Amino acid sequence: MSQSPNSRAPRATGSILAFAILAGAAVGSILGQPSAGLLVGAAIGAAISVAFWLKDRR
Repeated sequence: MSQSPNSRAPRATGSILAFAILAGAAVGSILGQPSAGLLVGAAIGAAISVAFWLKDRR
């Protein structure tokens, strides 16, 4: 299936998600709560990924 010349390729946000998870775990470790930091990082990364996905849908 070919794409039209005007369509853009969607952004790959896996690296953003992975960085957010690792950064959240690192910050959580500094604060003494690595599991909570991991979850917060995953939530932030997922929110960024969904935002990019919604923007790419337009």
